[in-house]
Amino acid sequence: MNEIPRVTGRCLCGDIRYEYSGAPATVLHCHCESCRRHTSSPVATFVCVNSDAFCFTKGAPAVFESSHGVKRMHCARCGSPIAYRSDRNPHQIDLYLGTLADPEASHPSFHVFAEEQLDWFEIADALPRYAKGQRGAIPVRHGSRQINVLPRRA
Repeated sequence: MNEIPRVTGRCLCGDIRYEYSGAPATVLHCHCESCRRHTSSPVATFVCVNSDAFCFTKGAPAVFESSHGVKRMHCARCGSPIAYRSDRNPHQIDLYLGTLADPEASHPSFHVFAEEQLDWFEIADALPRYAKGQRGAIPVRHGSRQINVLPRRA
């Protein structure tokens, strides 16, 4: 009998630890302003898993409702962003990829909120980009924008 692999993760200080089993529902890059502010980064990468397959194994994160129906979780001690939950998708928890014990094992399959992407930031991949969310949408493009970078003046 094959055992379903357990995937683990934690915050920077280790006060919050979690695990989930099975494959993620999806892995994605989000360019929205709220995710940028929560992570202090130009993009947030999420591993989205079924809530039934997920549990915190140590500690409980602090929860901040960043907008109606949206809860962002972080470690109250070290501040590491841990996860995102939305009332729009109550059976899923979106974990920040950087908290995984092995972030190399998960590969994003698309970008969301490309319309909010920072002008100076680009990820060089061929993945589809969606203006807002991916459900039922048509990508605005596949792959990176063509950026003409002018040399800086001295």
